[in-house]
Amino acid sequence: MALKDLPLDTQPREKLLARGPQALADAELLALLLRTGIQGKSVLQMAGELLAPPPQGFGGLAGLLHATAADLGHIKGLGPAKRAELVAVLELARRALAERLRARPLFDAPQQVKDYLQLQLGSRPHEIFAVMFLDAQHRLVALEELFRGSLTQASVYPREVVVHALAHQAAAVILAHNHPSGSAEPSRADELLTQRLKAALALVDIRVLDHVVVAPGQAVSLAERGLL
Repeated sequence: MALKDLPLDTQPREKLLARGPQALADAELLALLLRTGIQGKSVLQMAGELLAPPPQGFGGLAGLLHATAADLGHIKGLGPAKRAELVAVLELARRALAERLRARPLFDAPQQVKDYLQLQLGSRPHEIFAVMFLDAQHRLVALEELFRGSLTQASVYPREVVVHALAHQAAAVILAHNHPSGSAEPSRADELLTQRLKAALALVDIRVLDHVVVAPGQAVSLAERGLL
């Protein structure tokens, strides 16, 4: 069943136009992108199944939007066009947030920093250590994923972080990594790693403004916790 075949008062498009996007449930917003279901399954049913917990679905919007085109290719009814649209939505969100962060000091937008890192790292299935490189006005110059795997103090090399910071002519950095386990609570090891990197970067006069730990639906700032 296509959206146009639903009763008028239940059509997500009509509801959005009349009441705004905030009035729609996640499945309704997703149904607007999908537009049509498949034989025996309405588009709203299909949207609901995609958002269902694993293994049936991707575990909500964050999980779905972090899925690759290859991941989506295993879902019946998602052709190349629909897969491309879903992947494009996340990329547009990333780029929109990045534009804002490049236009203003990050101290002015701490929640946008968390949102940006959530989109980049929040639902990744393996650990990633990334660095946001900032200019003298603390605006975003670049984000780089420098290390991945089982992150420990031994596997994150301060020398590499310093080399990349100098290459970007960064005046400051924000460190970030994800916890795929589901909890963004910083560990003692995270605190020690932060201090180690802070000391290494101070030798070349580059400040560490924060270290943000992210997990699905969560982001914790070590600076806000007074741990920096």
